[in-house]
Amino acid sequence: MANHKSAIKRHKQSLQRATRNRAARTRVKTAIKAVRAAIQNNDKGQADSALQVAASVLAKAAGKGALHWKKAARKVSRLAKAVNGIEAA
Repeated sequence: MANHKSAIKRHKQSLQRATRNRAARTRVKTAIKAVRAAIQNNDKGQADSALQVAASVLAKAAGKGALHWKKAARKVSRLAKAVNGIEAA
């Protein structure tokens, strides 16, 4: 454990950030699962609305630094491609 006052503060801050980031990543996973579930059921309307929510959640997580912005963009792109593939199937 840290001994200096500043190091103690930094440790507390890192714990708070880790908790916040974990919550953001959990929200991302839940949103992505909702999109994938709609895709599995071949429900285009549900998948579109879930994709909109997931894109928003991913953008927020990337903006706050919980996720890398390129990873968020890649996930949105792949989900969109899967949702658009529902019509073709």
